[in-house]
Amino acid sequence: MAVSGNTSSTAAGVSLTSKTPILGQKLYVIIAVTVVVVTIVLVLIFLCIRRNLNTKRRRRMRVKHSSGLLPLVSPAINVESIEKTSKISMFEKDDDEKEEIKPIIKVVEGKLGNTNSGSNESGTSRSDGASSSVSAEGLSNLGWGKWYSLNELEIATNNFAEENVIGEGGYGIVYRSVLRDDSVVAVKNLLNNKGQAEKEFKVEVEAIGKVRHKNLVGLIGFCADGAKRLLVYEYVDNGNLEQWLHGDVGPISPLTWDIRMKIAVGTAKGLAYLHEGLEPKVVHRDVKSSNILLDRKWNAKVSDFGLAKLLGPEKSYVTTRVMGTFGYVSPDYASTGMLNECSDVYSFGVLLMEIVTGRSPVDYSRAPGEMNLVDWFKGMVASRRGEELLDPKISVQPSPRALKRVLLVCLRCIDMDANKRPKMGQIIHMLEADEFPFRTEPRLPRDTAASKAASAN
Repeated sequence: MAVSGNTSSTAAGVSLTSKTPILGQKLYVIIAVTVVVVTIVLVLIFLCIRRNLNTKRRRRMRVKHSSGLLPLVSPAINVESIEKTSKISMFEKDDDEKEEIKPIIKVVEGKLGNTNSGSNESGTSRSDGASSSVSAEGLSNLGWGKWYSLNELEIATNNFAEENVIGEGGYGIVYRSVLRDDSVVAVKNLLNNKGQAEKEFKVEVEAIGKVRHKNLVGLIGFCADGAKRLLVYEYVDNGNLEQWLHGDVGPISPLTWDIRMKIAVGTAKGLAYLHEGLEPKVVHRDVKSSNILLDRKWNAKVSDFGLAKLLGPEKSYVTTRVMGTFGYVSPDYASTGMLNECSDVYSFGVLLMEIVTGRSPVDYSRAPGEMNLVDWFKGMVASRRGEELLDPKISVQPSPRALKRVLLVCLRCIDMDANKRPKMGQIIHMLEADEFPFRTEPRLPRDTAASKAASAN
């Protein structure tokens, strides 16, 4: 047996060291080279796949932030649901002209025209940057904002570098920008799809140009250069609500119940100001978690007014093409195109459900009965399982009284009868009240008189 073993090992050694027809190399050399080549190929394939996945992820989310502490939206919720709802997530774009905004925009265009004509009359040849600076001089006294040159914003965004992207939507890309005075702002470069940039530019300038409210993102200035339309906002440095609700924040969310209610009340106050504090009132039309920005103290700021509509006092609604984000749009607006502040109230109700449950309005990764948040929410409340609606990532649960109050507010906001939905001002009182403020009728005078008589006796 020992002899045969030695013989076999010797034969194996001879075979590994024997020369092969491949360039006369020995067999073990060929095997080693093959292993190295295969390993290199596999590594290259792995790196290419990883690079493609990272590129797709950046294109889908665009949620880089300088702090590095913000959670990315989890692929299970964001990527899959976006792929399945991409054809229905945004309704048809609105091509209606904004009649209400023409007077103010004419002022802007008139000053631009005067500036350009002046430069032509002088006969001087100027670069784009020079003509933009002249326009800025002519438009610096509009009363509320600053007119930025395109060159100035290109420098501030490092020529619109991808690493400065902090958000991306259907109408533009938002960049973190540092101006010459070292102030940090957010610059939104509007995408000019069939003239949509011009329309959104006009709407936002009119809707929030002069508005200053702590729960609304402030519009600092703007730029119009050729076909380019850019808006300059205050920079809010703590991401948006969607990231904190659906991102990878670990088993315990930093959004406690109290913080969530603070965000909900702040959002309600911003919308109440748009609906009840302005004339004409502004209907946001795209209330959703990704449009609620947060600062370091968890103060909510409503953003993105590109779909907003103005509603004068003589109008109870305006008829438009249906637009908004799938899951947040009220059924009455979706079916009739009749828009008013009740549509925003419905969207806020869905947002409040999202805040309570930590679930997306539409999530195809869940069981059939739980895909639609509104339907699932209603069913759970009807089955008296309201406590099961709470986001499991909330470490300290609210009191049953506080939870019940918020659940009732949600249900009132999504009432199928739009006329029965509360106003945003009423919603604020409901959310801030210690008791249940759901008395639909005031106490009758005779009740008050009877109680006084009883106390006197």
